[in-house]
Amino acid sequence: MKPFALFLIVAVVLAGTFVSCGGGSAEFRLGGVGPVTGAAATFGVSTKQGIEMAVAEWNAKGGVLGKQIKLFFGDDKGDPAEGATVYTKLIQQDKVSAIVGTVMSKVTLAGAPIAQQAKVPMISPTSTNEKVTQVGDYIYRACFIDPFQGTVGALFAYNDLGAKKAGELYDVGNDYTKGLAEAFKAKYTELGGQIIGYEAHATGTTDFKAQLTKIIQQKPDLLYVPDYYNDDALIAKQARELGFKGPILGGDGWDSPELVKIGGSAVENCFFTNHYSPEDTRPIVQDFVKKFKEKYNAEPDALAALAYDAANIMLDAVKRAGKTDGTAVRDALKATDYQAVSGRVTFDANRNPVKSAVIIEIKDGKQTYKTTVNP
Repeated sequence: MKPFALFLIVAVVLAGTFVSCGGGSAEFRLGGVGPVTGAAATFGVSTKQGIEMAVAEWNAKGGVLGKQIKLFFGDDKGDPAEGATVYTKLIQQDKVSAIVGTVMSKVTLAGAPIAQQAKVPMISPTSTNEKVTQVGDYIYRACFIDPFQGTVGALFAYNDLGAKKAGELYDVGNDYTKGLAEAFKAKYTELGGQIIGYEAHATGTTDFKAQLTKIIQQKPDLLYVPDYYNDDALIAKQARELGFKGPILGGDGWDSPELVKIGGSAVENCFFTNHYSPEDTRPIVQDFVKKFKEKYNAEPDALAALAYDAANIMLDAVKRAGKTDGTAVRDALKATDYQAVSGRVTFDANRNPVKSAVIIEIKDGKQTYKTTVNP
């Protein structure tokens, strides 16, 4: 073989190897994960849009560390096994330097150990289960955790709604819903409230009337239902059919435009804890809402806002780290003090953000900002 030909072959191989590494000079490789298909597809679509918007803005300003950002986004389908496969691919094949994802706690708990073992820093936009960041020191989140969300819900139910007796119904196969149910129960009873029904249902259930009948017979002032929007809407409809007219309260899993489409008038007089409201008058929020509407012709939900925040927090950490090394980025994340759409974000010792929460009411078929609760 001629020397020049050999030189070309070696150059091509080296170039391919160099670019394939997360720290290659041509681009910064960022992983994204969310359920863009499956039962929680609206969550994944919003998440993908939020990350894409943040990446586009960074690239328009020159990228990060002088590199354009390339996003590799994987669909976890809301399934833990699929999520583990996506995380593995992002790290081993796509060679990403950091990951923003995923949405559902049960899937994040399957992917986080893979990122931790590979020392690839990741930040979940919306996984609120307390166990997520306990996986390891490379795992962060942009949302508040279930104990705080459940506590906020209990305070609102007892103090603002005046509910002294509550019934709970949750998905026993979902770490997110179990965590919220337990946190609500603990705080509500501490306040002096009485849990008169604590019922579980299997994942995939569509008929909740047996559990609801048991609860409603005890005449609760309020129902606490911390499921995802599909189940929440069905539970609300069936509760109304059984004669329950009181308020129904839940967590951020209620946040989807599909909620009202499925639940109709049954979700009136329903409330849920959430991470942000597009009605918040802070300039950073209104600027985000305006840009999102222009880009996607839709109002951004909390999933989009938190994904946007998470991507910005991660890229800001890379910028402050001054390099793409996972350990350096992890350490930069620890020192985060970032003004995000969902509020000012700093991290505690367990890599959970210290931030505020809002209460959203479903009124006249629309999400309406009710109040803000500070930590």
